[in-house]
Amino acid sequence: MVIGDGVLTTAISVLSSVSGLLVTEKKLTNGELVLLACVILVGLFALQHFGTHRVAFMFAPVVIIWLVSIFSIGLYNIIRWNPKIVRAVSPYYIIKFFRETGKNGWISLGGILLSITGTEAMFADLGHFTALSIRLAFAFVIYPCLVVQYMGQAAFLSRNLQSIPNSFYDSIPGPVFWPVFVIATLAAIVGSQAVITATFSIIKQCHALGCFPRVKVVHTSKHIYGQIYIPEINWILMILALAITIGFQDTTLIGNAYGLACITVMFITTFLMALVITFVWQKSVLLAAVFLLFWFIEGVYLSAALMKVPQGGWVPLVLSVIFMMVMYIWHYGTRKKYNFDLHNKVSLKWLLGLGPSLGIVRVPGIGLIYSELATGIPAIFSHFVTNLPAFHNVLVFVCVKSVPVPYVSPEERFLIGRICPRPYRMYRCIVRYGYKDIQRDDGDFEDQLVQSIAEFIQMEAGEPQFCGSESSSYDGRMAVISTKSIQSSSSLIITEIADCSANNSIQSSKSLTLQSLRSAYDDENPPVRRRHVRFQLPTSPVIDISVREELMDLIQAKEAGVAYIMGHSYVKARRTSSFFKKLVIDIGYSFLRKNCRGPAVALNIPHSNLIEVGMIYYV
Repeated sequence: MVIGDGVLTTAISVLSSVSGLLVTEKKLTNGELVLLACVILVGLFALQHFGTHRVAFMFAPVVIIWLVSIFSIGLYNIIRWNPKIVRAVSPYYIIKFFRETGKNGWISLGGILLSITGTEAMFADLGHFTALSIRLAFAFVIYPCLVVQYMGQAAFLSRNLQSIPNSFYDSIPGPVFWPVFVIATLAAIVGSQAVITATFSIIKQCHALGCFPRVKVVHTSKHIYGQIYIPEINWILMILALAITIGFQDTTLIGNAYGLACITVMFITTFLMALVITFVWQKSVLLAAVFLLFWFIEGVYLSAALMKVPQGGWVPLVLSVIFMMVMYIWHYGTRKKYNFDLHNKVSLKWLLGLGPSLGIVRVPGIGLIYSELATGIPAIFSHFVTNLPAFHNVLVFVCVKSVPVPYVSPEERFLIGRICPRPYRMYRCIVRYGYKDIQRDDGDFEDQLVQSIAEFIQMEAGEPQFCGSESSSYDGRMAVISTKSIQSSSSLIITEIADCSANNSIQSSKSLTLQSLRSAYDDENPPVRRRHVRFQLPTSPVIDISVREELMDLIQAKEAGVAYIMGHSYVKARRTSSFFKKLVIDIGYSFLRKNCRGPAVALNIPHSNLIEVGMIYYV
């Protein structure tokens, strides 16, 4: 519903603002109005990639001028047309209204609802501004301005009943009509901006919970985590907003859909808030029951809005069902895949039974095996072992995690641990990146990883807590390794060597085919300058023989080359699964996986060093 709100808010805000041209001397046709609204919508969504903080300097003056304008116009109309309208603040008149109108008064609540829609968008911006600033702005600025403006319109209509269709623009004094029209259009863009960015935040949170397909999330601010931009969602929202504007061409029908979307969001949010009060904040049930009073009031408005479903109210329901299906299918397929990995992890006992050679030929080099599991050995590794005739001398299981901070300092980036006993040369590395960290294919990652493993080997040998018995569990014991600077450590001697744009293993290869393919690839894709270093063991410190051998194997493996190994999994339903499960997994989930973005880690791996091995997951 929030996503639907993001579509409908932009459509009705912009279309309503330009509808003021209908009351001018040169009246525009309905088609010209829709065309103008579409142009403004395209411009609005095109601005999103600049980020909230870059365009907010324009929005703040617009909002202030707009609030001052509607307050002044409302006050002017109250004084000129009917000063007694201030008595409408009394609840006596709403009781009298329902007593005299009955059922028609209840149905009219669906339209009255539109007088408060839009204000809730402020609370959707909690990721962009502080809660205190939103509370103060709403209580002391926005709410008084809205009340005075609606009082002014009511005072104007009490003397001009024929102006009901365009009461706002008709109530504006002639000399200030055009300035207010321009400000109204700009204010509509600002209001739409709030809901669009709120939609981005909702999508980001759903993605973090595994309930939405992978999308590109651009963090536009290094100081505020919630300021983001999602290109795919931005253009989808634009297409839907244009479709609704062109399809309905009527603010009444769009208003029916918009009101239902807003009150549904409020209704559900209030109910969930009562649960938070009881179970999260551990407050009294009585306090939650008092809070539910607002829930019953919103329920009355919701019941009236549901009467508008045939007249446009079906739009947010259809949009919410579509997005709910996408989220359910993605979450269901992702959960089944992850559970398969958890329940089919390679047994450490089986791995130890293979011996240090793992039952295959161990060739020089480092193999970086990427996995989503932070503990255990993924099932795809056994698929590697049973299908590849050879594997690298040094194996590192790499798990990349994003953390909700702008930057992760180098001394906290790597978590290193050992999976099997020392002769196996198998390690685990958890790499942590902040949302503003830039991962580059410049060779530094490989050098820092090797240095971190070397530091871990040294630390493990020198600290008793890392030297458990051979029977104890190796997996799970990890340490944070500082990589503040490669040159700052004394574990290894580092010397920088001449830059080589091509991969060492291919350069040293005698195969003319590989060399010709590499040169053709470099012609089309200019290589990034990569920093190459050479590691050597220091001769002065006294190093244990087994530690020296392990460090020498690590250095020799680095000199031989680094290969990045990723599993390309295909998820399929078992043959015995139900028709519904096959429909969800084989068609829905497969379609989403093929059309969403790949894992972010795959974008930062040198393609010339990448090995992908496919595996089918039967869930």
